[in-house]
Order: sequence, then C-alpha cells, then structure tokens
Amino acid sequence: MTRFPKIAVLSIALPVLFILVLICRDRGLNPFIGAVGNETHLVLSRSAVLNTFIGEDDLSKLIREDEPTSEDEINGENQLSSDKLLGGLLAPNFTKRDCLSRYQSISYRKSSPYVPSLYLVSKLREYEKLHNRCGPDTESYKNSIKDMVSGQNDSSSECRYVVWIARAGLGNRILSIASAFLYALLTNRVLLIDEEPEMANLFCEPFPNATWLLPKDFPFMYRISRFKQNYAKSYGNMLKKNKINASTELLPTHLYLYLCNDYDHHDKLFFCDQDQTILRNIPWLIMKSNLYFLPSLFLMSSFEEELDKLFPDKEMVFHHLGRYLFHPSNHVWKLITSYYKKYLADAEERVGIQIRIFHKNSSPFQQVMDQILSCTDKEKLLPQVDMGKSIVAPFGKGKSKAVLITSLIPSYYEKMKNMYLKHPTLNGEVVAVYQASHEVTQHTMKNVHNQKAWAEINLLSMMDVLVTSAGSTFGYVAQGLGGKRPWILYKTETQKIPDPVCGRAMSMEPCFHCPQVYDCKAKREVDTATIIPYLRHCDDLYWGTKLFNSSSQKP
Repeated sequence: MTRFPKIAVLSIALPVLFILVLICRDRGLNPFIGAVGNETHLVLSRSAVLNTFIGEDDLSKLIREDEPTSEDEINGENQLSSDKLLGGLLAPNFTKRDCLSRYQSISYRKSSPYVPSLYLVSKLREYEKLHNRCGPDTESYKNSIKDMVSGQNDSSSECRYVVWIARAGLGNRILSIASAFLYALLTNRVLLIDEEPEMANLFCEPFPNATWLLPKDFPFMYRISRFKQNYAKSYGNMLKKNKINASTELLPTHLYLYLCNDYDHHDKLFFCDQDQTILRNIPWLIMKSNLYFLPSLFLMSSFEEELDKLFPDKEMVFHHLGRYLFHPSNHVWKLITSYYKKYLADAEERVGIQIRIFHKNSSPFQQVMDQILSCTDKEKLLPQVDMGKSIVAPFGKGKSKAVLITSLIPSYYEKMKNMYLKHPTLNGEVVAVYQASHEVTQHTMKNVHNQKAWAEINLLSMMDVLVTSAGSTFGYVAQGLGGKRPWILYKTETQKIPDPVCGRAMSMEPCFHCPQVYDCKAKREVDTATIIPYLRHCDDLYWGTKLFNSSSQKP
C-alpha cells in the first residue's frame, strides 16, 4: 500500500474509533472489554465484568451529571412541615442554602411521632453554645492546644475535648460518632471529628456557626494515624502497665481511648465509673471507635440520672441523635432527591430491602434470595407472582409498590426485577424494583463509594417498610433515621435458610456488637444485658446488647 492510501485509511479509521470510544464511555461500557455480542471478551476482574454487563449505575450517573444547585431547588420545598425543626432538635439559626437537607428531609420522611424531651432540646442548645466558645479558631481552643503541647494540664478551663478517629465502614462510623457525641454531651466536652478524605463532603456541619472538624494542624496527627490497640499511650495499656490510676497526681494533658471491636479488658474499663473519675480530669481524649458503644453508657451510675432526663424513651436515643447530627451535604442531598423523585415518589407504597452478605460460603445467592422472598411473602410485604403466566399488558391497575434494593451484589435486584417484570402478581399489585448502585465490593476508603452509601442509607430511611440484614450497621442507621422497626433477615450459620426466616425488630435502636462483660462494682464477669431492665440482648445478634423500652412496645 502506498503512502497516500495509508493516510486515507487512517483519516477514516481514527474518527470512527474516536466516536466508538465516546459511545462506550457514555453508555458506561469499558472500551477495552470486547462487546458481549461478538464474544470477543478480555477478562479483567469480576468488578469490571459486572459493571460492563450492567452499565453505569444510577447514582454514578447522577454524580457525573451533577450541576450547581438552582434557586428553585433551594426555595422549592415551600410546603415544609410545621415540624421542620424536628420537635426542637434542630436549631433555627442556620442558613438554608448551606444545608438543604436539614429542613427539607421532613418532606421525604414520614413525620416522626417520637418527640424529644424538653431536657434534651435544652441540653443541645447549651452544647451548641459551648462548641461556639471552645471550637476551632476560638482563643480557648488555641490556648488549650498550647497547654496540651507544653504538657500543662489546666483543670480550671471549661474547654475539654473528645476527638473522634475513624475506623471501618460508613455505618460503623456514623454509629460511633453518635456514641462519642452522647459521651461529650454527658461530660461537657466538645466533639471534634478527624475527617479523612473518604468522608469529605458527606455531611453538613451539625452545629450553628461552628465546625466540628478537627483542624489539619492538630499537633499529634502523626500519632493519630498510627493509633492501634497496642498503642503504648492508650488508656487501656497505661492501666495495664500501672502508669495511671486514681491516685496519679500529675495527669497527662491527653489520652488515647481505643473502643473498637478488638479492644481488650483494660480498654473496656472506660465504661467504669471509677475510671471516668480519672478521665474527667484530662482535657483531651482522643477516641478511635467503630462501635455503637452508647448502650453501655446507660450502665454507669454517674450518668444514670442525666440519661433518664435526656431519654425517657430509651428506644429513641439514636433516632434523636442521628437526626440531629447527620444531614447530607447539598451534593449528596441532590443525589438523594433526584433519585427519589425519578423512581420512588409516585408509588403508593415503598419497600426497602437492605442485603448485606458477611460470609459468602454460608450465604449462597439462591438461599438468601429464597429467604428474602419467603420473608416478604410471610409478612405480606410483597405479593406473590404467578410463575406459570407471563405479563402481556404493560401495567395492571392494582396498588403500586416500589422496591428499593441496596446491596453490593446486583444479582438480587436482577432476580427480583425480572420476576415482577415478567410475571403477574396474584393480587393485581404492580411492583417495580430498583437498585441505585452496584459496587460489587466495599470501598470504604473511596469518597464516591461513601457518597453512594450515604445516599442509599437516606433513601432507605424514606421507605414505608424496611427489611434489613442482621448485624448490618448500614441498616441500623437507616432504621434509626427513619424511625422504623424493620423486619430482620436472620443470619445463616450454615447453608440452610433459618427458621424463622425473619422477624420484626423489638426496638429500633442499633445493636452494640461488642459489649463489655464486666461488673465494675463487683469486679467480676457478668452478663451486662441482665443488669438494668431496658438493656437486653439484641434480637439479631444474641451476644450484643441494645436499648429497649421496659414498659411498652412501639408500633
């Protein structure tokens, strides 16, 4: 071939190739994996193949297509409920533009019948004033930092702090932040959050005219990054080596608290009143946690009276604290509302199904699928289908239901979607099935993954009915924000469907997965779920503990 024909061929081929690449990109396909139709595959990874098969998920499209928030969106929720302050939980002195979800979320969730106590409301307002006096950029904060670095323990200062450090996935993080905040509330401390890059732009600031983010120039950032259970300067290890006790005169300016699932007996002494006597004299407590340790605060006599006034209804602790603290950023809120309006708003009833697979070997796909269908049928949440018939008309005239499935694995969505798409329901109801994202594997350290997770948690909280997986913190947060007792899909220990397949949660409170088993007064091991009437074993994990109402059962 001569030089000019070669140029001519290239001049035709290159634009065609460029167009093909653009088409593949817009359709969410990987141009380096051959089209399924002509069987020219290049296997890269399970995630890549699945994403190629399914295409770009809906939340990914919304993130890619994100546009600046318009004035109509800011002012569009004109029919706000009179309870937009959630019974006084929320302070009124926020700029609406800065956090749309704070006052708009009431339009998407059913109004909560659970009213916070007046004492909790007043305590939150007092805390906000303390945070304004002692938070970052204040003179008090700067002076406290100087004292900490110099080793000078100023016990007369009103400004004392709890610094929260992340570990594990988003659900664990939210629950442990709520626990750390309640501890700060009980001990008159200021809560500061070490925001890692993967958590950026997920939440609005919860406190008016102040930030809860730990400044990046905090003196001991290098220690925070390597703080683990065996860290020599943690409170538990100092107790173990007898380097600190109630008679220690010269107390440090800061201590590290390790409250994660692999903590040991000495770390758990944090939950003893006598140890709180030591800790209350230490200005800075740096806490790493991935647990909803809040229930164990109710075992401490020093907090008992205050907690009774804050939460006369023991099942509402996270419901109130979660709705106070955690508001999606404007970016995430736009993902939530756009998806809700497009797919879920028009349904007469919305059902959320949250599926978390912890151990694939004991939870084969078909077994879990059968468990889900058995549960939704037994509890009359979704209608059965006539597998012997095919749908010939596009839609029926019965009640419409939208099912939102949240799972890393797309197969459950595909199976249920096809079932209701291809076969008529026995009662004439019309069921549409949706899944907002399909990540395949958890990517805790990726910001976009956490944006999707936070969006899906909020979407689940807006459903009329919830079905959740036992032991899932993702589900705990959704049920708490939504004020719902879900149907729990019980865990399978072997490759058999459990009997019963599911059950209604007795309390909407999250489960504390790793409680202490120690009576601080008697100094012996004890089942802490038997000490007070409103703390019992969880209905989804028998070894955990959770808060219940001792006198009444919620609807």
